[in-house]
Amino acid sequence: MDPALAVEMEALSRQKAMFEATERGDSTVQQFYKDSTVFLTGASGFLGKQLVEKLFRACNIRKIFILLRPKKNMTIQERLEEMLQDPVFSLVKKKKPNLAENIVPVKGDVAEIKLGLSDEDWTMITNEVDIIFHVAATTRFDEALRISTMINIRGTREAVLLGKDCQKLKSFVYVSTTYSTATQANVDKEVMERFYPCPLPPELMVDMAENIDDEKMDAIEANLIKGYPNTYTFTKSIAEEVVRSRAGDMPTCIIRPAVVISSYREPVPGWADASCAFGASGVSTCPVNKDVARLTVRATH
Repeated sequence: MDPALAVEMEALSRQKAMFEATERGDSTVQQFYKDSTVFLTGASGFLGKQLVEKLFRACNIRKIFILLRPKKNMTIQERLEEMLQDPVFSLVKKKKPNLAENIVPVKGDVAEIKLGLSDEDWTMITNEVDIIFHVAATTRFDEALRISTMINIRGTREAVLLGKDCQKLKSFVYVSTTYSTATQANVDKEVMERFYPCPLPPELMVDMAENIDDEKMDAIEANLIKGYPNTYTFTKSIAEEVVRSRAGDMPTCIIRPAVVISSYREPVPGWADASCAFGASGVSTCPVNKDVARLTVRATH
């Protein structure tokens, strides 16, 4: 048997019990999410869409608040309606025809203070939400350091502050990246499930991004990110430190996906969207180590 196929078959065999429990509706994951209200950033992205679909199809959650920016002359409600036309939602919409009624778009921007939320929406979320998924990020490798800092570092800080304000939070999940540790010193080393040294204090980076002009930021970028291949991995590394240092006793989990590729079987075999086309979320045309990890969007939750 082909070695790759053998690995796949072994993985499917291990997941059999999970599939059976999911069909019965009594898995430990489903019990955890039952009747929960979720707040999600990055819902319109590749992972975010999959997460919305999976939570509604496999778990009996109450509703999801999703953070959306109005753009391209579209309101957040119009953006939600457009998002739900994606083929990834075809299966869950058959199972739950009133799906849209349980998704509440809230106006905001992860790059803004308080995630751009109004005081009213902030209060509503902190009173109702049980679980937060902070997925939103700029994944562009060549993103300007200022923008990457505002979104990936300051945005994570604001998401953590929101979580700490929540009255009944059960879980705060931050989606990082395997490559948050991708420094020259870590080449060919295994990434362990622990926090790694932070290259610079988060508040120092935020202060510079807020107060130094673009020309000076561009001039010092190379020295600041020295040892990291790009601003994406650099700022995601610092964002992990934000979670570590600010979470306190908040129930927290950090996920480090590697290269994300199309879905294997569910909900739509081979599904991907435009945000998965290149770079950290898809196909990169740069040389990589032959043992580079990958994350397939697959039948897990």
